[in-house]
Amino acid sequence: MEPSPHQREDLRQAYDDYYAPGDDAWRLLGARQKAQHILELTRGLHFNRVLEVGAGDGSVLHYLAAREDFCHELHAAEISQSGIEAIERRKLPRMAGVHKFDGQRLPFADQSFDLVILSHVLEHVEHPRLTLRELLRVAKFQFIEVPRDYKHGVDARVDHFLSYGHIDVYTPTRLRFLLLTENFEILRDKMSFVEEELLLLDLGRKGQDNALNRLKTKLWVKARAIRYALAGPERRETMVNAYSVLTRAAEKPRGVMAGSPPAR
Repeated sequence: MEPSPHQREDLRQAYDDYYAPGDDAWRLLGARQKAQHILELTRGLHFNRVLEVGAGDGSVLHYLAAREDFCHELHAAEISQSGIEAIERRKLPRMAGVHKFDGQRLPFADQSFDLVILSHVLEHVEHPRLTLRELLRVAKFQFIEVPRDYKHGVDARVDHFLSYGHIDVYTPTRLRFLLLTENFEILRDKMSFVEEELLLLDLGRKGQDNALNRLKTKLWVKARAIRYALAGPERRETMVNAYSVLTRAAEKPRGVMAGSPPAR
């Protein structure tokens, strides 16, 4: 069921002031890693028109726009008025359009883009399957990245996740299941950790930036890499901080979508 116009308006208002000035260094540093994942998974592909959905303040677009070989034309779709204004202030090269949308239906014709990007957005979305269908509709390729928020006991941290708008939690396996049941073909994927530089910056944001804490963080990052190298595939999925995929529409729909009766 689609959300009512009243529900969509409530959603827009909730995010309108989300990207007020401040914390720019934090956002840019986090966006740099997200942009690197996009460039890594799309390596060897050439795009004319690229759209980022839920582009926020344009931090990821800031890095993609600096790459002249990435695409000819960039577009942004954003629900937040403060985000739209922040993107426009950047005056990014090859930025062809900044579009406000209702958080549900993208205002573009079918297959308008070569690539659509949804980076750390799906966990904010009330109706993820509807959003995924829109991505398939508007673009040939899709890049999707989610934080790996799920772990045992996550229900005890509901207030924590709601404080920054996460209304769902994902693992790599859960995202893959969702994509495969929505007729996506997964071409490439990547599991990743938060970079050491971002962890060190976070110490300052928490008022904990001192020599001892910086040393502890650096040692923890090294130990994390060793644990990951020694772990098996199942364990690795529980250790990472984010999961990224490059997809396109599958040639053959699965199950009920292919017209077969549901299993009994």
